[in-house]
Amino acid sequence: MPNVVVIGGGASGLMAAGTAAYYGANVILLEKNSRTGRKILVTGKGRCNITNNCDKDTFIANVPTNPRFLYSAINNFDCQDTIDFFNDLGLETKTERGNRVFPVSDKAMDVADTLYTFAKHNGVKIIESTAKVILTSDGKVSGVLDTKGNKYDADCVIIATGGMSYPGTGSTGDGYKLAKTVGHTITEIKPSLVGLISSDEFCKELQGLSLKNVNLTAYENGKEIFSEQGEMLFTHQGVSGPLVLSASSHMRNFEKKSYKISIDLKPALSEEKLDLRLQKDFSEHKNNQINNSLGKLLPKKIIPVVLKMWGIDPTKKCNSITKEERQELNKILKNFTVKLSPLAVSKKQL
Repeated sequence: MPNVVVIGGGASGLMAAGTAAYYGANVILLEKNSRTGRKILVTGKGRCNITNNCDKDTFIANVPTNPRFLYSAINNFDCQDTIDFFNDLGLETKTERGNRVFPVSDKAMDVADTLYTFAKHNGVKIIESTAKVILTSDGKVSGVLDTKGNKYDADCVIIATGGMSYPGTGSTGDGYKLAKTVGHTITEIKPSLVGLISSDEFCKELQGLSLKNVNLTAYENGKEIFSEQGEMLFTHQGVSGPLVLSASSHMRNFEKKSYKISIDLKPALSEEKLDLRLQKDFSEHKNNQINNSLGKLLPKKIIPVVLKMWGIDPTKKCNSITKEERQELNKILKNFTVKLSPLAVSKKQL
């Protein structure tokens, strides 16, 4: 039986190790954290979006960069295979809006535990250790040496360390260095699925505000490149959340191109219906100040920012708002624009 060493105990490492052991290999998994699957725990807002319940063509069509790279993988193990894999291991799943698949429990921990149990059940030996170098002999892999000086013999080494996206979970770029030492070429790495930095000061005022059921559209040099409805949030640096992470994967060249996002705060209402809603609200609060009359329409935290964009005196009475002013507010609510900084991705994320 071949000896296999897997470096990294995340989702891919656990699955690779468990599968190799299932087919008869002697497998050792090296994980530098005290527990496996740490990054899994922070995915999907702690719920873990396992996969998307779609066919192969739809899956490939939604990969923004180099989808051809995934042809082989998706044809050998597609989305339904992923769902069946977890279901067969006893983890019930459910499909939500956008065909996103989550565990029925809504707990990412259950996904991490399922993968851990899968690996252990098939005989994988999991060791808390940090790989230092991949050993070679006569042009072939011969093992792994860890930072403590321990040597692990191997006929095959699988690097499953992740990228550099979340250093706190262990993704610190170790895999790139290890791969380079055995002759692999490492291309320039770029961030994807990350929060974005904005030059707009109002983002700091909105820090912590979560928006649900909004539509986010991203633009590159004025051209639409992404549009989807869902959730997002404001941070002290800019914006993040599921919609923003998805949009960021379509933004590939911040150095040479300009990007911005537009948020439709009321996607369920057309401009005409929103105007009628505004007329109704203003009529009900006709003798009130405008800053006290938008609470049913907008989250409290965003109202001062909207008023500033609108350029209206916050103490102006609702019955004094003109048609033109109301239409201007309509435009803001349907097109709340956030400019992205040329350094749109925090260096802390690289």
